[in-house]
Amino acid sequence: MENNQKQLNANETVGDCCNENKSSHEAKRMLINRLSRIIGQINGIKGMVEKDEYPVDILIQASAATAALNSFSRELFQKYVSEDFCGRLKNNDSDVINEFLTLLKKMMS
Repeated sequence: MENNQKQLNANETVGDCCNENKSSHEAKRMLINRLSRIIGQINGIKGMVEKDEYPVDILIQASAATAALNSFSRELFQKYVSEDFCGRLKNNDSDVINEFLTLLKKMMS
């Protein structure tokens, strides 16, 4: 496991798993950088379609862009859980569980 990730065991509490590892500013900058790369990939795919490049090559690039977007989503989800969800859970915000379950349902569909 990476140094900034923590494996949970049965003895850990919500508070133990919800520590922010990166500054909020740095995390935001990293997410924006990822999106910029994904936008570049999408623009490249658009150019390939405009040039009538071989469909297999376009599909490979589209698959890479999809993987990059999935990676972005995982990172953002981790940020949400560690910063927003856990904080609200600690503050006994009863709406956060429904929000979380709705989010999971949408992410898994």
